[in-house]
Amino acid sequence: MRDRASTRVLIVGLFLTAVAVLGWVVWATSHAEALRQLHARGQSDLALAADRLMTGLQRYRSLAVTLVDHPVLSALHRDGPRSEAEALLLRSTDKTGALTAMYADREGRVLAAAHGETPDDLMAQPWFLRAVNGALGADHGISPRLGRRAYIYAAPHFGTDGKVEGVLVLAVDIESLEREWSGSRPSVFFTDDLDQVFVTNRSELLFWQRAPEALIGPAGDVAPLTVRHVAGFEIWEVALSAYVPRRALHLTQRLPVIGLTGEALMDVAPARRLAWLQTMAVTVLCLFFGSLLFLATERRRTLSIANARLEGRVRARTQDLEQANAALRREVSEREEAEAALRRAQAELVEAGKLSALGQMSAGISHELNQPLMAIGQFAENGAAFLDKGRPEKARANLDRIAGLAARAARIIKNLRAFARNEAEPMGKVDVVAVLTSAVELTEARLHADGVALTWRPSDGPGPVWVNGGEVRLGQVFVNLINNAADAMSGQTTKAIWITLVLGERLEVRVQDSGPGIADPEKVFEPFYSTKQVGEGMGLGLSISYGLIESFGGRIRGTNTETGALFSVELDYWQEEMAA
Repeated sequence: MRDRASTRVLIVGLFLTAVAVLGWVVWATSHAEALRQLHARGQSDLALAADRLMTGLQRYRSLAVTLVDHPVLSALHRDGPRSEAEALLLRSTDKTGALTAMYADREGRVLAAAHGETPDDLMAQPWFLRAVNGALGADHGISPRLGRRAYIYAAPHFGTDGKVEGVLVLAVDIESLEREWSGSRPSVFFTDDLDQVFVTNRSELLFWQRAPEALIGPAGDVAPLTVRHVAGFEIWEVALSAYVPRRALHLTQRLPVIGLTGEALMDVAPARRLAWLQTMAVTVLCLFFGSLLFLATERRRTLSIANARLEGRVRARTQDLEQANAALRREVSEREEAEAALRRAQAELVEAGKLSALGQMSAGISHELNQPLMAIGQFAENGAAFLDKGRPEKARANLDRIAGLAARAARIIKNLRAFARNEAEPMGKVDVVAVLTSAVELTEARLHADGVALTWRPSDGPGPVWVNGGEVRLGQVFVNLINNAADAMSGQTTKAIWITLVLGERLEVRVQDSGPGIADPEKVFEPFYSTKQVGEGMGLGLSISYGLIESFGGRIRGTNTETGALFSVELDYWQEEMAA
């Protein structure tokens, strides 16, 4: 047992180690892929920012090259009016947004200036000397007059002899160029040869200078810089401001045309977050499926042990089980025989209920049949006498009465035969009105003998009402309800039964009497429950009725009212789809 536990611990340890290694591989791969995508997007953003800066400076470069050859400026070398030249320079700076513009000769003397500047150190500027030598000079710095960052173009003017006569100096306002893309993403800045930030879309980065393992601010502030290389990419970790990412992918792009280097800091937090999410997803899946595999293995091992134990117990108790199996087969056989006997008893019980009802009605039915038979004999004798006397019209009248009495007797016999037959047909379309009328006719003699007034007016109703049921079984239910109502009122002076139909979502047949009511409505449908005297009934009529109505999908219930007992029978209307 201890060896098994040690083996399981070793397997779990190896699995967790493998998951950890896989998680590290997934993280490294996902992080590298995310950095590659971030690098591609950052290069595009940096190239766009560099193009925007160079395009802005290119406009001023073109202005300087074009404006230097203006005749008004050329005339200054031949004592032309300075006022016109300065007005020209002022209009040009106002229209283009340049900081200032001036025109000087090759010795550095200012001949005209937009704002009246007269610097005396032009010959000390490399960009001016480059223009004096016939090339376009360019550089950046701080404007001495305004104290603002400026990018300077120096364009040479060639005289008729092909030599440089003068130089147009145009200073570009860097802040006006930055204003168009200040605050945009990502953090972009342009540094000079001293690694000092000169142009940027984050104003807090201006004039920061890179040093080994730190960035130094214009006020002497020091921000520690940690540079790491991950998957071939340079990652900076530095705290500069809330608007510059603390951990960022550092990108660079040389811009030799303007003498600057474009740099960008791309926030790597989304890339790290994506890598962690993918790593967590893979780790969770591995742990989940590993747990399932471990549980399945443990379950299989446990089941194997339990199976071995069970097999041992089965072998030890095979003989007992065989004996129990034989006893069980005997019990099953006996139960099947009992169920068959129960079904036969139930069928016999239904027939017994019919016969019991017929027994209760036998005296009245005999009277009903005997009366028309005696009348038929009397009318036959009278008819023969009238024929002997030659009075055929009187004989015909007697014959008509005989025919009516015979029809009445035939109807009584027909109802008895329908009530007594064993219905084997399935449920179908049954007219409740006709069934109730037949039940009333069957019990009419008994009710008349007991002095019970029954109210049932089928002629006042809606005509045939079709329900789903069995004609014979449904008739037995209503005969039982009428007989029970008559039995309940025995010994009373006032005896009345009312039968009514209520048409709603389901058809409701109400049988109400003026008797004493139901002693215990909760038990009235239980077998052998009866309030009659011993020997007057078995207490099965309502139980049989309950079972028959339930077999039709209906419902029967008994309640008490102020005048007596009320039995309600609910049935489903016949629908065509029931026949399908």
